[in-house]
Amino acid sequence: MTIVTVTTEPIPGQKPGTSGLRKKTQVFMQRHYLENFVQAIFDAIGGVSGKTLVVGGDGRYFNDRAVQVILRMAAANGAAKVLVGQGGILSTPAASHLIRLNKTDGGIILSASHNPGGPDEDFGIKFNMPNGGPAPESVTSAMYEAANGMTEYRIHEGHDVDLDSIGDHMVGDMVVQVMDPVADYADLMETLFDFDAIRDMIAGGFRVRMDSMCAVTGPYAVEILENRLGAPRGTVVNRQPLPDFGGMHPDPNPVWAKMLMDEMWGSDAPDFGAASDGDGDRNMIVGPEVYVSPSDSLAVIAANAHLAKGYADGLKGVARSMPTSGAVDRVAAAKGLDCYETPTGWKFFGNLMDAGRVSLCGEESFGTGSDHVREKDGLWAVLMWLNILAKRGEGVGAVMASHFAEYGRNYYSRHDYEALENAKAEALLDALTARFPELPGVEVEGMTIASADIFKYEDPVDGSVSDNQGWRIVFEDGSRIVMRLSGTGTTGATLRVYLERYVSGPDGLDEEPQTALGPIIRAARSLSDMEGHIGRTEPDVIT
Repeated sequence: MTIVTVTTEPIPGQKPGTSGLRKKTQVFMQRHYLENFVQAIFDAIGGVSGKTLVVGGDGRYFNDRAVQVILRMAAANGAAKVLVGQGGILSTPAASHLIRLNKTDGGIILSASHNPGGPDEDFGIKFNMPNGGPAPESVTSAMYEAANGMTEYRIHEGHDVDLDSIGDHMVGDMVVQVMDPVADYADLMETLFDFDAIRDMIAGGFRVRMDSMCAVTGPYAVEILENRLGAPRGTVVNRQPLPDFGGMHPDPNPVWAKMLMDEMWGSDAPDFGAASDGDGDRNMIVGPEVYVSPSDSLAVIAANAHLAKGYADGLKGVARSMPTSGAVDRVAAAKGLDCYETPTGWKFFGNLMDAGRVSLCGEESFGTGSDHVREKDGLWAVLMWLNILAKRGEGVGAVMASHFAEYGRNYYSRHDYEALENAKAEALLDALTARFPELPGVEVEGMTIASADIFKYEDPVDGSVSDNQGWRIVFEDGSRIVMRLSGTGTTGATLRVYLERYVSGPDGLDEEPQTALGPIIRAARSLSDMEGHIGRTEPDVIT
């Protein structure tokens, strides 16, 4: 085996965010860029000599070349074996499952999640731990430190691995096991959900539309929905993963999944619609003329999870990210479940799941999942909803109406202001922070402010502390404004503004959300002097 040690030097900016390192694809294609960071991953986890890893990604542009580089570097660094999805493809939840199922030493996932793909778009890489979950801050900090001190990396010189041929291949002394990327994951789903009940519902004429957005869930959705559950061919649209996602933005929200939304609001709408994102860890749920917000979806799942066989004994507890609405809190209180509020980022749920404290987690950013893996899981959420509908014998609209009647409604929306100048976005939050001491007791838009703070999280399992996790203004009636800068983009800053208002019912449960949230929206814009700081008040995306 020919191993080459390549002299290099640190490359600025290789600091992982909440979901690994994300940059423009052309940045990753620069000389030494990918190799430096992969070596930094290996160094940060104590090397990979004798270890087994999982490698795969969402198939976006440069995915195939990056996998080959990682395999050759793993071999040069002494790894014993790498499990890789056929064609270099693995959804993020499927990769998490393979790590756990095969008890590997972790895995490298190539994805920029819901961001666009292509030579001029986005690329990403992250490391998942042996529990299948994203690396915690202590490990990502070690990666950054290693990258900043990088002087050389090791790589095996040789031919590419035939990633299209399932079976064992060799890179030097390292075994590369090319696997069916779908089978193990689909088998897991059959253990969690009542496929017979869903199959019977579909056979009875229940129509499903799944938009995989030319992203990684296409093969998974086809195998599960069409092949195993008997949905007609064509149920899954945009089913072929493409390097540029067919020119689409693979983010399952009402703006980017417009084709699905138009169909679900059409005259011949299917009974159930869903979409997933670039790497398969996010989901959107819709019914005929019914949009289910991610926060409400989490709450409905918490209330009905016992209808799925994998959760028949009930949930251990639930957790949500701080910006996610309090709808699930009300379900947890009614059912006597512990409910945890964490910072944004799925890695914060990992400790709670590993400690057996929770079995259901969710984020407002279209992420829902359970302790079957250590990532959010888009198809899992779709199947959970189908299981609930099959067992209840109701449609999406009826399920939502009965849920609101029982628990009340947390009107909720997120307004995204994208590609802002970092300095201007930070100045807005700095100025807002300076006002916090004077805000309690202030009346705005007919509501009195009860508190204003910056969310700080102390992990109840390991005691670790995470500061500066979101700016919060809470009103006396429980309404909330939350602001934070997103760590998932690659250009400028994205200011996310979360808006929430609770209505107990029975009146006022069927308003249009943006109308119901009108006073909260106006309060957010005035309190932060949005126009003064960033020059606009209208968001780029409303979800």
